[in-house]
Amino acid sequence: MPAGGYFGRVLVADVTSGTSQSRPLPDSVLRRYIGGSGLGTWLLWQLGTPGGDPLGPRAPLAFVFSPLVGTPLTTSAKFAVVAKSPLTGMLTDALASSQFAIAGKLTGHDAIVIHGRAPELSVLLVDGDRTRLIGATHLAGMTAADADRHLRGELGRGWRVAAIGPAGEQGVRYATISHDGRHAGRGGLGAVMGAKNLKAIAVRAGTKVATADPAAVLAAARDLRERSFGPATAKYRELGTLANLLAFNAISALPTRNFQAATFDGAAELAEQPAGNAAGEVPGAVPEDVRGMRRVARSSCASCTIGCEHIYRSRGGQQARVEYENVFALGPMCGVSDPDAVLAASARCDELGIDTISAGGTIAWAMECAQRGLIDAPWLRFGDSAALLRILDEIGGRGTPLGSLLAEGSRRASRTVGGDSASFAPHVKGLEMPGYEPRTLHSMALGLAVNARGADHNRSGAYEADLSGDLDRLDGGDAHVAGAVETEDRAAVMDSLILCKFLRGVFTDPFTEWAGLLSAVTGWEVSSGELRETARRIVMAKRVYNIREGWQPADDWLPERLLNEPLSLPSGRVATLTAGRLRAMIASYYKMRGLDLEGRPDPAIVYDLGLA
Repeated sequence: MPAGGYFGRVLVADVTSGTSQSRPLPDSVLRRYIGGSGLGTWLLWQLGTPGGDPLGPRAPLAFVFSPLVGTPLTTSAKFAVVAKSPLTGMLTDALASSQFAIAGKLTGHDAIVIHGRAPELSVLLVDGDRTRLIGATHLAGMTAADADRHLRGELGRGWRVAAIGPAGEQGVRYATISHDGRHAGRGGLGAVMGAKNLKAIAVRAGTKVATADPAAVLAAARDLRERSFGPATAKYRELGTLANLLAFNAISALPTRNFQAATFDGAAELAEQPAGNAAGEVPGAVPEDVRGMRRVARSSCASCTIGCEHIYRSRGGQQARVEYENVFALGPMCGVSDPDAVLAASARCDELGIDTISAGGTIAWAMECAQRGLIDAPWLRFGDSAALLRILDEIGGRGTPLGSLLAEGSRRASRTVGGDSASFAPHVKGLEMPGYEPRTLHSMALGLAVNARGADHNRSGAYEADLSGDLDRLDGGDAHVAGAVETEDRAAVMDSLILCKFLRGVFTDPFTEWAGLLSAVTGWEVSSGELRETARRIVMAKRVYNIREGWQPADDWLPERLLNEPLSLPSGRVATLTAGRLRAMIASYYKMRGLDLEGRPDPAIVYDLGLA
């Protein structure tokens, strides 16, 4: 009998043969890795071929749920998609929220793992233990949203769909997997799915899962719901993450024109927008010629009480979900200040099915290459809205040599272009950098350098330490390292339970409170100490997986530009992140994690992970 919240089974589907098996997942594994990113890492280690091609037929693609999915706990309708990244060659795990999470788990499995390659473009149907492939050639080239609508119309009620757009079919190395308008975005998971000749996976709930203590879970859900309406989440409800644009600009932490600057003159144009009322109407007092996106609606993910999703409309009537990262990447990073263009570019990324952060970073790098004469594309200029939209289409369809080059991501493209282009390619381990300036955020600099997924702000929230007010964010040291380790551990647990990061502020004693939630659901007597050990185990398992796949110490590093080009700040200070300082922080991080001087764990630590 599995613990509460679990089925104790993983469904492994081979889309080459069209067969599948339901395999047991021992309680010991579930307790050590929980679900989501943690369990996904364990599954990838067990089912993947060491050194295998991420786009090869034997590469596993895992959709992983958690014990909290299907409970009334707010923000728990989430799942992780885990695979070896075609962009980095290392582990990637992307989280998303939607009804797909609930339906997928209620097929009776804690995870669904896909390998093989279908003989033609297909859809994998999962209905309990039964799986089958249906042809999807009529869906070729469709956006994920259109494919979803067509499939649900064909299949009938009860089905939930995760699909890829045109970019996934074309093997763009930062293509996404989409569902209900949400995206498993980073690392190229859509390309992995496309390489399996799968346009979509559709799931239908057919069972229920019990919790160990339903009364305790319901009481916890009521308490968490009330706290989710409090001040810790007010920013996300009322303003959305777009508010970060002006905040980061004010402290010189907004990467601009491919990290050539840390402030953007057009930030106010992008962020200070007139908001609609609660009914989604734009106030009549707003002049028609006001530039900028207008907020017209607010929405929530499945089973979420926060409601952080803000929908904006351009003057032309186009609507798109707007967040800080997509506006940063397609706006300041590319030097574009026209809100209509940024909104259109964001919507186009959704239609094509590509990660906005990697798209913006790769395009910004290409703009600088064109500026320097390293590539022959004089039309591709910083600040040129038409050029931004044109190159997105070329990337999504791989329809031109330049589009095909940039579809590979900035690391691979820089190796092709040569010259000194690699020195300003904005990536770590091949994953393009998010909207945080490492030279003015030294804890975050470390977090980005050592993170298993690459340049990532979700698996390492080290910027929290920088912005806490307790540290000098321009003078990194051991305290910054400790902050980075703590936020990485917290992220490992939240990404495995899975709970939304926007809830993190409502927990006053996170590990104790998370242990209480897990205990109520599963029936295990989980302590905060055990959960801290679980966090460290998950972080270490990701590193061990990467080492198996070819990680080298030089991969824990930042782009040379960030270590060689100081920033002069309005305060008169100079923000400098030297190679020596970064190296010292990395050495301190390795020591705190129990790693050797080259970042590798002792064999005894590896044995304790239970991966063998």
